[in-house]
Amino acid sequence: MIRPSTSLQFGILLCLIPMIMATISFFWQPFDVTELNISNRLQPVSLTHPFGTDHFGRDMLSMIMVGAQTSIAVAFVAVGIGVLFGVPLGLFAANWRGSFIDDGIMRFNDLVFAFPSLVIAILITAIAGPSAFNAIVAIGIFNIPVFARISRGAALSLWQREFILSAQVAGKTGLRISTEHVLPNLMHILIVQATIQFSLGILAEAGLSYIGLGAQPPTPSWGRMLADAQTMVSLAPRLAIVPGVAIIITVLGLNLLGDGLRDALDPKLRGSMKK
Repeated sequence: MIRPSTSLQFGILLCLIPMIMATISFFWQPFDVTELNISNRLQPVSLTHPFGTDHFGRDMLSMIMVGAQTSIAVAFVAVGIGVLFGVPLGLFAANWRGSFIDDGIMRFNDLVFAFPSLVIAILITAIAGPSAFNAIVAIGIFNIPVFARISRGAALSLWQREFILSAQVAGKTGLRISTEHVLPNLMHILIVQATIQFSLGILAEAGLSYIGLGAQPPTPSWGRMLADAQTMVSLAPRLAIVPGVAIIITVLGLNLLGDGLRDALDPKLRGSMKK
């Protein structure tokens, strides 16, 4: 019997916190995050405002809840872009291993890696303007070579296995072998990598919003909340602490979830989890 590791259980628990907040905020929020109330600014922690209010009089708990929507949505779609384009590229390169096609795809990956997501976001913003959509595109483009490299590296080792050679002898095409035999054996690796990229996507979104290239006002964002709080740290440090803790909890939860999934899904490590 396989027992879930402590990392997996704790990671799931931490990840549920922002997920539940984001889900609830779709249907209910304690206060309207777009409504400014200067007379209510910088209210301390209370039963009415569990995290207090910011310098515009907005409820911090409501801001955190709606900000979770932005961070999770941007990171999730960006990871989806990386998987959607990166995995097929990696499998295609592995299918043509050693050829100029394989070499060309890998050099394209190196070219994208030369421009971090922040630089890509600046280039996109200079053309289309800052927005959450452009942040998604920038982070997603950076995720493509990550999943392409992971897929290609793992697929290359599988192409030397006996069951792949048997499929070739049976007359199956490279595309069919990749989809029917290679991809299913990569799923545990891709799932773990997706959780890692998800956590990096949360950090990237917060960083882009912090410098004004992500979600734009009045859309709440944890990174934007940190940027707005930097001039108020000495007066109300909770304005920076609350969104900072939200980011830490989410990223820590995703990293623990990734470690737990790796232990649970990797056949080489699975034996250590049995009673």
